[in-house]
Amino acid sequence: MDVCGEGFKLMLSSWQERIEQALAARLPSPGEVPERLHAAMRYSVLGGGKRVRPVLLFATARTLGLSEGEVEAAACAVELIHAYSLVHDDLPAMDNDDLRRGKPTCHRAFDEATAVLVGDALQPLAFELLSRDPALPSDSAVRLRLIELLAHASGSFGMAGGQAIDLAAKGRRLSVSEVEAMHERKTGALIRASVLMAAACVPQLPQSAHASLESYAGAVGLAFQIKDDVLDATGDVATLGKAVGADVRQARPTYAVLSGVGAARERMQRLHEQAHEALAPFGAAADPLRGVSAWLLARRN
Repeated sequence: MDVCGEGFKLMLSSWQERIEQALAARLPSPGEVPERLHAAMRYSVLGGGKRVRPVLLFATARTLGLSEGEVEAAACAVELIHAYSLVHDDLPAMDNDDLRRGKPTCHRAFDEATAVLVGDALQPLAFELLSRDPALPSDSAVRLRLIELLAHASGSFGMAGGQAIDLAAKGRRLSVSEVEAMHERKTGALIRASVLMAAACVPQLPQSAHASLESYAGAVGLAFQIKDDVLDATGDVATLGKAVGADVRQARPTYAVLSGVGAARERMQRLHEQAHEALAPFGAAADPLRGVSAWLLARRN
């Protein structure tokens, strides 16, 4: 496979379409009580986004010889957690953003209380899928491992902890290593979980292969967040679908702010190369994951 060519682009598009349909099927109908909450949940999850985490999960599954159907529910679960985090991050008490994916944020389209409840409802729905969805492996040990990986990535040692560190750091000058450690939690933890959740569906996977996937996920997760930092500094609202320049306005320490855009781009390129190196033991089977890394490096939103 040409990891940057039409073959990968078609695969990426099919994955994005698949996860959109899978999420729509698993979210509550807006006609079910409470209607407003269910409508807000669907508004916040559907109809936009790159679906980076499900794509990584599907690409890892392909690398390991699994079909998308075997991991679809896990891909939905990780995207529901990501969606809940965006709804809460956008709230006035957090980042106070008005736009997300080119449309009003949940608390603007509905109200703050509903937005809080949307996050409160999406999080348990993710874990319900991991425990009950019939498409996942029936082995209870596999399901428990999936729940453990997602819970750890979402909590105080992962995404929520990274957000807390980010909020506490506003107006302070952190070192580059401190910013990278924050990114590893805030963004990297859920990206790492996406890769490792697919790996967990192959219980017999050798430890060496698991370690290679973990190294890949770490490099891609950090590169992804640094790219976001660069786009916030150099992008525009029309392309990104959200406000730009927020990092500088809010005195938020980011890689691009601390090191400059040029150094940030160099760091991203090195991380992309590290990700490719980590996949060497898999040979051509890992081309889907190589394609994801190249796609994330080149993205404009």
